[in-house]
Amino acid sequence: MNVLRKAYCRTFQFCFRLALPLLPYKRPKTRESLSLIPAILRRKHISKVLIVTDKGLVKAGLVNFLTDELKKNKVAYAIYDETVANPTIDNVEAARTLYLQSGSEAIIALGGGSAMDCAKACGARIAQPWMSVKRMGGILKVMRKLPILIAVPTTAGTGSETTLAAVITDATTHHKVPINSFPLIPRYAILDYKLTTGLPKHITATTGMDALTHAVEAYIGGTTTRETRSLAIEATLLIKRYLYRAYQDGNDTEARQAMLRAANSAGAAFSKSYVGYVHAVAHSLGGQYGIPHGLANSVLLPIVLRAYGKACWHRLADLARKSDIAPADASDEEAANRFIDWVQEMNDSMQIPRKLEGIRDEDIPCMAARADKEANPLYPVPILMDKNELMQFYYAVKA
Repeated sequence: MNVLRKAYCRTFQFCFRLALPLLPYKRPKTRESLSLIPAILRRKHISKVLIVTDKGLVKAGLVNFLTDELKKNKVAYAIYDETVANPTIDNVEAARTLYLQSGSEAIIALGGGSAMDCAKACGARIAQPWMSVKRMGGILKVMRKLPILIAVPTTAGTGSETTLAAVITDATTHHKVPINSFPLIPRYAILDYKLTTGLPKHITATTGMDALTHAVEAYIGGTTTRETRSLAIEATLLIKRYLYRAYQDGNDTEARQAMLRAANSAGAAFSKSYVGYVHAVAHSLGGQYGIPHGLANSVLLPIVLRAYGKACWHRLADLARKSDIAPADASDEEAANRFIDWVQEMNDSMQIPRKLEGIRDEDIPCMAARADKEANPLYPVPILMDKNELMQFYYAVKA
């Protein structure tokens, strides 16, 4: 990246960091059981809701846990279950249409990050019907209050239940539109471990490593705060202790509860401190090929950390020591490399591949340009890279 652009990016990030204490971040109120949702709705005088989810969760019967509670409490509902793995603008518009036609008064997002992103963007389109999803892309484009949004994660990874971000794909161009606005933060987050028991092993693994990516990128970036560092350390410790347990035994109640807390803490950390090039590259891969976000993050994380080199050693080493991955007396270089080795060992132990299938050479320049546009100047990464430098990561993960 040229000198002038580097100066612009760092100045932007410095100003953003100064503004952090003044920005209206607000963590969702957390509850630990679906059975508490009807009481929330009664207090808000809401009698009908839109449930945003996907067909896999309907087929698995997980949506029934929610609808049974709503029926018992005489709360009417409509279900939008067409959400795809990387939710599209068409998904958002269809969910919005159903919300309006059904007379719903609130939105419940039940699922992983895809359902939550779709629900957030749906709420944004309801709040600002004159603005298209594409125009909402970027920072602080959504300024009006959304309908009450209750987020119910069925995976422990995305942390979307606590973030101000939604990423929506333009199915025509394969470009992902990141929307970052405070009204997108859900009002409530329901962390019910019962919804995550029995998840397939590969989903447990990749969503757990997705949460780790959030914690790591938030910790090593340039806009950390005491609060976000504490949240990232908490998330990393929980992931170290409980992810492999959850992977081995899907019905391990303690591990499932702990991983939901880890994902929530990591999500809160990166909401304020942002992420880095792992996410930017992963988003472009998801938009182009539909590669699941957690899988792309898992594969990319150790590769990008090594590419940062000395620029991330100090902070990554600090995280390694505080999460008991490296001894207290290890040098920064040793501790940082131990952390990266541990990440790769976690991936390997859970059979996460080291390469991604389907990447085409001719698509790489376009994807790198999209990653560059998403990340710069917003993401406070340890070392700045432009689209030409970012291309190395696509070749590194290409099967």
